[in-house]
Amino acid sequence: MFSKYKKTGASVAPLTEVAKSPKVAEVAPAAKSEREAPPAPKVARQPGPVAAVPKQSPEADDKDRKRRLRLDEIKTEMHHRLLDNLNLSALEGAKDTELRAEITAITSEQLGEMGVVLNREDRQTLNTELFDEVTGLGPLEPLLQDETVNDILVNGPNRVFVERAGKLELSEVRFKDERHLLRIIDKIVSAVGRRVDESNPYVDARLKDGSRFNAMVPPVAVDGSLVSIRKFKKEKLGIDDLVKFGAFSEEMAAYLQAAVACRLNVIVSGGTGSGKTTTLNALSSFIDNKERVLTIEDTAELQLQQIHVGRMESRPPNVEGKGAVTQRDCLRNALRMRPDRIIVGETRGEEVIDMLQAMNTGHDGSMTTIHANNARDACSRLENMVAMAGIEMPLKAVRAQIAAAVHLIVQASRLQDGSRRMVSITEVTGMEGEVISMQEVFRYQRTGLQPDGKIIGHFTACGVRSHYSERFRQWGYDLPNAIYEPIAAQ
Repeated sequence: MFSKYKKTGASVAPLTEVAKSPKVAEVAPAAKSEREAPPAPKVARQPGPVAAVPKQSPEADDKDRKRRLRLDEIKTEMHHRLLDNLNLSALEGAKDTELRAEITAITSEQLGEMGVVLNREDRQTLNTELFDEVTGLGPLEPLLQDETVNDILVNGPNRVFVERAGKLELSEVRFKDERHLLRIIDKIVSAVGRRVDESNPYVDARLKDGSRFNAMVPPVAVDGSLVSIRKFKKEKLGIDDLVKFGAFSEEMAAYLQAAVACRLNVIVSGGTGSGKTTTLNALSSFIDNKERVLTIEDTAELQLQQIHVGRMESRPPNVEGKGAVTQRDCLRNALRMRPDRIIVGETRGEEVIDMLQAMNTGHDGSMTTIHANNARDACSRLENMVAMAGIEMPLKAVRAQIAAAVHLIVQASRLQDGSRRMVSITEVTGMEGEVISMQEVFRYQRTGLQPDGKIIGHFTACGVRSHYSERFRQWGYDLPNAIYEPIAAQ
C-alpha cells in the first residue's frame, strides 16, 4: 500500500446494515449465474423486412437491475470507508496510477472485512466508480471523458441525457439518489467558491477543463436537481475544418476571410447549441497577430489563436450580494486598455450600449454573438436590449446606431437532423427611412429530405455583389465576381 495516502491510526468502520445484509453477499453468485446463462437462440432469416433483434427477457432485466442495486449499495458503503481511510490532503498532486492502486488496495481490504466476494468484472467496475467518486464527478465522469458527447443534461438522479451529433439520447448513467446528485453538484460549485442551496437554488460555474456548468436544485427544481454541462472542446476547429464538415462552403469561407481581415463588425446569430461560439472561434483565426484583442465572456469558452489576447470573465455576486463584476464593467474597462478589437462572447443585456459604441468609435473588427432566429430578428433583439437598458432614445436613432455599428450578421442554425450549418450571411447596408436595410449574400438552400431524416441541400450565393467590395479591394482582397453567382440545385 501507498501509506502516504492512508490516514494514520484510521480504524475500520463497523459494518453497516447494508454491509451485513445477506443480499450483498449474494452478488458474486448472481453475477456468476449471469455469466453461465445459455446464449440467446439465433433468429432465422426471413424474406422481407429485417428481423428484430431479440430483447433481453424481463427476468434477466430484473436480475441485472437487482445486481446493479447491490453494487450501488456496496459502492456507497465503500465510499464512506474510503473517506475514513484515505488521507485526502495527500491526494493533491498524486499520480492517478498511484491513487488507483491505493483505492484498489483499500477496497480489497474492506471487502474482506465486509465478507463480500465479487467477480473480476464487478471488482473493476467498483474500483473505477470509486476512483471517479473520490477524484472526479462520480457517475458523470465517463460522460465527461467521452469525446462524442457535447452536452450532458441531468433531470433528477435517474434521468441523464447526452447529446451526440446534435441528437439527444437517454444514457445508462444514473445517481443513487437525490442526495448523491446534490453531493456532486456541491463538489463542483465549492471548487470555484460558489454555493447552492434553498436560499440560492441556482448556480453557474466552470469545470476544471473549461466546460460550462449550470444547476438548479429543489425547491425550484420540482422533480430533482437539474444540471446542464456544455463540454469544452479541446480541439480548435478552423475554417478549413468547418468547410470539411459541411458547415459552410469554400466561397463563404473566402468571403468571411475578407470580411474579418478588413475589420468589418460581425454578429454571429443563432439559437442555443447552433454553433455560435465555434463559428466565432473560427472567424477569429483571420485576425492578424499584430492586433491586440480583448475577449469578454460570462464563462470563458473562446479559444482565440492569436498571440496578443487578453481574456476577461464576469463574476456573480458573493453570498452577501456584493462583489459582482458584469460584462458591462469588463467592457468599459476594456475600452481603456487600447484594444484593436473587442470580442464579447454573448451580448444579452445592457452591455449592448457599450458594445455598439465601441464598434462605432474606432474598434472596427469587433465581434459578438446573440440569440436570434435570423438577421432581421438579430437587429430587433439589439433594439430591445437597448430599450431594456433604460436608454431613452427615439427608435430611429437606435436603428441608426445599429446600422452604423454592425456590418455583417452570420446566422448559424442547428437543423432538424442535428447538423449545424451557417444558413445565411447578411450585410447591413444602412438605413432606408426608419428601417435598417440589409442584403443577403449567401444562404443554405434546402431541397429535400432523405428517408432517414437527413436534410438535402446546398450552399449558394444570392446573386448580389457585396456592399463592401470596394473596401475588400482596398485591403487587398479582390474577390472574383464568380463567388456571388447563384448555384443551381443539383
